[in-house]
Amino acid sequence: MENTIDELIEMLNDKDDFVVEDAKGQLELKGEEAVDPLIDALSSRKKNIRLNAATLLGAIDDEKAIPALIATLKDNNKLVRREASTALSRMGEPAVDPLIETLNDEDWRVRGAAAWALGNLGDEKAIPALEELLDDESGFVKSGAQSAIASIKK
Repeated sequence: MENTIDELIEMLNDKDDFVVEDAKGQLELKGEEAVDPLIDALSSRKKNIRLNAATLLGAIDDEKAIPALIATLKDNNKLVRREASTALSRMGEPAVDPLIETLNDEDWRVRGAAAWALGNLGDEKAIPALEELLDDESGFVKSGAQSAIASIKK
């Protein structure tokens, strides 16, 4: 008997790593059909579900997930935030403008994650906004901006 998408999402929080990996594989194969439930899962109370949902949304690579992943850059868990940033960095050109806008976020962790993601995307139009972060009060943000600029200019 095949599991439903909702059951598979709950399995992302299982204590058995094999169960989690199997659920991730099945969800990734479902592709577009799993995107909306995975977007909803980004607001789960369970950290592992949020973390794995962000990972899967990056793997599925559906533009519809970009706003939800950007919102997840404010998650209270740094691993979830990092995974959302990584997912966005895999989404290509459609993620560039929303990430550039995110560089103005009040939270230094969000600005930094957006900078790192933009560096991975490598789009030159991000450079002016990244250069503005070189004077940021956060060392993490400055470092992310410097690294992103260097990466883009390669």
